[in-house]
Amino acid sequence: MVKVALVTGAGSGIGLAVSAALAEAGFTVVLAGRTRARLEAAAGDVGAGAVPVECDVRDPASVASTFAEVESRFGRLDLLFNNAGIGAPPVPLEELTPEQWADVVATNLNGAFHCTREAFGLMKRQSPRGGRIVNNGSLSAYVPRPHSAPYTATKHAITGLTRSTALDGRPYDIACGQIDIGNAATEMTEPMRTTGVLQPDGSRMTEATCDPADVARAVVYMASLPLSANVLFMTVMATKMPFVGRG
Repeated sequence: MVKVALVTGAGSGIGLAVSAALAEAGFTVVLAGRTRARLEAAAGDVGAGAVPVECDVRDPASVASTFAEVESRFGRLDLLFNNAGIGAPPVPLEELTPEQWADVVATNLNGAFHCTREAFGLMKRQSPRGGRIVNNGSLSAYVPRPHSAPYTATKHAITGLTRSTALDGRPYDIACGQIDIGNAATEMTEPMRTTGVLQPDGSRMTEATCDPADVARAVVYMASLPLSANVLFMTVMATKMPFVGRG
């Protein structure tokens, strides 16, 4: 039986790398995101069988429509990778607008909840029952960067969602884990390699990054386990990034 995976934020970065790795591992991959053209380009990179579906994770109706399409096409879902996420401008906390805060919460936290909620319903009623959910956390779920309150707060909340999902999924063979990523080389982390990023001591410095393909292989490992086993938390980071020292 072919396994079906749904990846949010699949048009670029970690989402695209994970989609490609899952396809190589034998999954049929549904690529979800807000921009149709980017999704179609990503599907071409992922390969035959990849299905691009427009989905705004901030909108419960859009998420419900996406999962209904997955169920209609394939009859089941074996893996959800909650990956879609954004940050706010790196400004002092008092300069953040309520709208900027709300946008990050709506995407990073509410979006993961909307998708998890729909996945639960489908995974409980499908046969064979069950499935796996992997949440994209962050090292910010443990140690924040300066001027990152919205992003950090949502990633801390994702950790709580992961634990609750893992607990509530037990009776239904739904496993849930989290991958906490540090400095993968994506569009979002481009300043780390070029202009540098703010450090706790007020200086700016460039930081080491790691290949998104290395992160993708870790997600594939998590996804490949039988439902009787689970990686609850995994950290994948650039070896030389200043994390342990700042923690």
